[in-house]
Amino acid sequence: MAEIIKVHGSTLSTAAQRVFACLYEKELEFEFIPVNMAVGEHKKEPFLALNPFGQVPAFEQGDLKLFESRAITQYIAHGYADKGTPLVIPGKQMATLSVWMEVEAHQFDPVASKLNWELVFKPMFGIPTDNAAVEENEAKLGKVLDVYESRLAQSKYLGGDIFTLADLHHLPNISCAMRTHVKKLFDSRPHVSAWVADITSRPAWSKVVAMNK
Repeated sequence: MAEIIKVHGSTLSTAAQRVFACLYEKELEFEFIPVNMAVGEHKKEPFLALNPFGQVPAFEQGDLKLFESRAITQYIAHGYADKGTPLVIPGKQMATLSVWMEVEAHQFDPVASKLNWELVFKPMFGIPTDNAAVEENEAKLGKVLDVYESRLAQSKYLGGDIFTLADLHHLPNISCAMRTHVKKLFDSRPHVSAWVADITSRPAWSKVVAMNK
C-alpha cells in the first residue's frame, strides 16, 4: 500500500499553494493538515520538528520529511514521473527548465511576493500599505516581465513547449497579483498575458483556488 502524502500548511500560503498545484497536476491523493499561523502554530512544536525554520509548507510521506516548496515539487515531479502532467523534461532540455525555475525563485518571486504582501496581505491583516515599496517593486517587476515577454515570444512556456514546474511555480504569486492593479503589468505584455491566461486556467490550479472558497 502506498504511503500517505501529508501536507502541513495554510491554503493562504503561496508556498503551500505551489505544492498543492503540483499534487493536483500529478493527480495524487494527499492529506491536508491545516496549520493555524494566526496563533503561531508554525513557530512551535510539533511543527518545528517538520521544518525548523518555522515556515509552511511541510511535507511527509512515511519517514520522508521535506520542507521548501520548490524542493517538494521537484520530489513529486521526479518521483511520480509516470503520473498526471509530466512537469519535468528529460535530457538536455531539463537544463533550460532548471534555468527558468531559478529565474522564478531569484528574479520573479522576491518582487512579486513583496507586492502581494503590500497589496493583498497587509490590507487583509489591517496593516497600512507602504506605497513607496509598491512603486519600487512595480518597476522591478516590469523589468522582469520584459525578459519574460522576450522568452515567451520564442516558446509557449518558460521551460519549452510544454507546461512544467517552471510555469507552475509562478501560479500562486501571479494569481494573487492579478487581483490588484499590478495586473496591468501582465496584461500590457501580449505574450506574458497569453501565458498567464493559459496557466491560470488549468484544472489543477482551479482546485487550488477552490481550497480557499
